Amino acid sequence: MQFTESTRKYILIGFVAFIIVGFISAKVLGSKQDEEFLVDDTLYQQANQLYNEGNYPAAGELIDDLLLRQPNSEIVNYLGGLINANNGNYKQSAILLQKTMDINPHKVEDPMFMLQFGEVLLFAERFEDSKIVLEKCREWGWLPESYPTYQERVTELLTQIENM
Repeated sequence: MQFTESTRKYILIGFVAFIIVGFISAKVLGSKQDEEFLVDDTLYQQANQLYNEGNYPAAGELIDDLLLRQPNSEIVNYLGGLINANNGNYKQSAILLQKTMDINPHKVEDPMFMLQFGEVLLFAERFEDSKIVLEKCREWGWLPESYPTYQERVTELLTQIENM
C-alpha cells in the first residue's frame, strides 16, 4: 500500500497532535494530584503539630478530615489512633491502630507501637486482645533506649488486666 505525500503528512500531524493532547492531559491531571497532595500534607503537618503541642481536640478535627481523604494511609491512621486515645476515644483509637497494623504488618516489630496498641486495647476494655499484645511485648523482651522502663510498664499493664 502506497501513501501519498499529503496522506503521510496528515498521519504525522495526527500522531503529533495525539501526543500533545496526551501531554496536556497528563499535566492537568498531575497538577490536580499535586494540589491534593499538598492539601493532605498540610493537614497532616498541622494535625501533627497540634498533637505535639497537646491540643488534642483541634488535632482530632484535622485528623478526621484527613482520614476521610486518606483512609488507607498508615501514618494518618497511626496519628489518628494516637489523637483519639488522647481525646479519650479508645474504641476509635483501637480501630485506627488495628488498621495501621493491617496496612503495615511489620508494625508488630515496633516496640512503641505495640505498647501503645496494648494500652489502647486495655482502655477500650478489650482485655483479652490487650493481654495478647502485651504478652508479645514481654516475649520479645524489648528495651527501647527512649523508654528504659518499657518492660516494667508492660508488666504493670498485664498486672492491671489480671486484677480486673
